[in-house]
Amino acid sequence: MNRFDPLRKVLHADEAVARYASQPATVFTHGVFDLPHRGHIAWLAEARQLGDRLVVGISGDAAARLADIPHDRPLNPEGDRAFAVAALESVDAVVIYNEPTPIALLRRLRPSVYVKGCDDDMSKLAESALVRGWGGHALALPFVDVFSTASLMDRLRASSRVAPAQS
Repeated sequence: MNRFDPLRKVLHADEAVARYASQPATVFTHGVFDLPHRGHIAWLAEARQLGDRLVVGISGDAAARLADIPHDRPLNPEGDRAFAVAALESVDAVVIYNEPTPIALLRRLRPSVYVKGCDDDMSKLAESALVRGWGGHALALPFVDVFSTASLMDRLRASSRVAPAQS
């Protein structure tokens, strides 16, 4: 297999658990990652610095549609979103999950560190309590302020309403 092919890092949950479950210094995070942008990439690189490996859960298409995102998203199907995230050097593995939350995957993977974006109150998340239950850490990392999928979508929508320049 091509060692640069991102598909080698897109794993079934069973395979990710077999490779990484309960290994010290495994970091886990998750999201939709519909249109990966500089903010996502910087945030994932920072999360990877917290351990020896970074496993990213991608909300499957059905789960993403239940998430608190606009009705017209995700734009990209789960396989494409997983492929794009897996292509990042900071990411060691990607797992697509189809539950509303990653709790079932977390329970099986048992990472040392669980990371979310800073807009979440970590003390209120069931995922945080679960990870702390086996001695892990749950923490929030700040987003890169000027980058978001919503702002990117707004710019794309605005540019599509502007008439092309005349030559």
